[in-house]
Amino acid sequence: MSGRPPRVVVVGAGMGGLAATFALAARGVPVTLVERHATPGGRMRQVHVAGRAFDAGPTVFTMRWVFEALFARAGLSLHEHLPLQRADILARHAWVGSEPLDLYPETERSAAAIEAFASARDANNYRVFAAKSEAMFDTLDATFMRAQRPNPLSLGLRAGPGGMPGLLRTEPFSTLWASLARTFEDPRLRQLFARYATYCGSSPFKAPATLMLIAHVERAGVWLVDGGMHALARTLDERVRALGADCRYGTGVARIETAGNRVSRVILDDGESLSADAVVFNGDTAALTTGLLGDTLARATRPRSEASLSALTRCQVARPSGVELAHHTVFFGDDYPDEFDAIFRRRGTTTDPTVYVCAQDRSGGTANHAAHDAASGAASGDAGRDAAGHGPERLFALVNAPARPHADHEIEALATRLDETLTRHGLVIDDERGREITAPDDFARLFPATDGALYGRPTHGWAGSFARPGSRSRVRGLYLAGGSVHPGAGVPMATLSGQLAADALAADAGLDRGPSAREISGTR
Repeated sequence: MSGRPPRVVVVGAGMGGLAATFALAARGVPVTLVERHATPGGRMRQVHVAGRAFDAGPTVFTMRWVFEALFARAGLSLHEHLPLQRADILARHAWVGSEPLDLYPETERSAAAIEAFASARDANNYRVFAAKSEAMFDTLDATFMRAQRPNPLSLGLRAGPGGMPGLLRTEPFSTLWASLARTFEDPRLRQLFARYATYCGSSPFKAPATLMLIAHVERAGVWLVDGGMHALARTLDERVRALGADCRYGTGVARIETAGNRVSRVILDDGESLSADAVVFNGDTAALTTGLLGDTLARATRPRSEASLSALTRCQVARPSGVELAHHTVFFGDDYPDEFDAIFRRRGTTTDPTVYVCAQDRSGGTANHAAHDAASGAASGDAGRDAAGHGPERLFALVNAPARPHADHEIEALATRLDETLTRHGLVIDDERGREITAPDDFARLFPATDGALYGRPTHGWAGSFARPGSRSRVRGLYLAGGSVHPGAGVPMATLSGQLAADALAADAGLDRGPSAREISGTR
């Protein structure tokens, strides 16, 4: 590679692959991005039902500073390219037989809501919880999340002697559920905050208490993207093209070839051969360890020992009533322990699951959604609205499931349980215009080697966060990005993984030193 920049092929246009392409192209590195699907985004996919576009993957945008940092690498400003609206309500949470509970970006506002919902004591407990989750985030942001693959030793060294107490206060040896049981008296609050484990495909009864830092991430801002979450992927695609990247969609990869122990070329499904000094693989690492992309890559990293959560999702255009939905609403079941025991031990589903609903035509504020609905309905030509402006809406629903093949009757049963849960909560859905269901088997087909797992490896046990591979694989020139590698699953984490992979590749190639993911933190 002496005398010229490396020829890089990025495999997979999920958020990690797009971020790696962006970071490399911003350095002037020639990059070819190949993606088997017709559009960018990976799991951040878009589907159309009854003529309306749905976000059918991630629906929550947080850690805005990660994307600001990425755009800053090319001297660009995020807000000039991606309009965002800050949500006034983080999420609405509902239980059968009680009033719902809304959480807000402001700690005191949420504390007041919790006092009215539960007790003054738990309101004070929430203040303590908020401070603890913020301290955890501050401890682990630069030392873990934005660092090249850490291990317990390197994490301790980065923290230094003065930082060791802070690391211990992240509670790595306690489960999230056990920590919440010590924190909150009201069991509904334990259930609410335990849900953060599912953000990385894990069980709160096995995941470390460290994951409570996600609560701080949400308080720092949940954003609604103009045009939906898929607009983020489209925007990144536009920017990397402007930076000179060659983006090829609808182009699958048959194998990645090596010469000795170094990548040498990428062979596409149509037989075309792309010479490569380096490859960034943005996909589930199981595709490598199972030999899906060539036997020589099977040793690139350690095999996955456990799969994360999968899900059944439903995109539906219909008219909801009976419950006032926020943009994000969570309907909890009555037996939370059984929900995760069923998935991770029995490999099935509970009879009373938690259901998440994203009402994608509603704003993130406290104001009534009627005017917003009326405007979106007029824009789409939708008819059938009542005098208050309500009408058929885009409703995305999700229920967790194990990552394994499902028989048709199991999928039907899970879809029925989803409806039964919503019915018990009083949500009525009628005037349906269309629906599309995606089951674990569909996710397995969409994303090869995942078995339908949506988050790669679950974060279980104190060492779960260290089990993911880092940017550098055991094959020279092969770098890893995406939700199955460090720092983990989720839109901002996958984006960070792509930046880390680009930084590792640039360092190994001896390129002029540019700003790293650790150094560019954005503004929080």
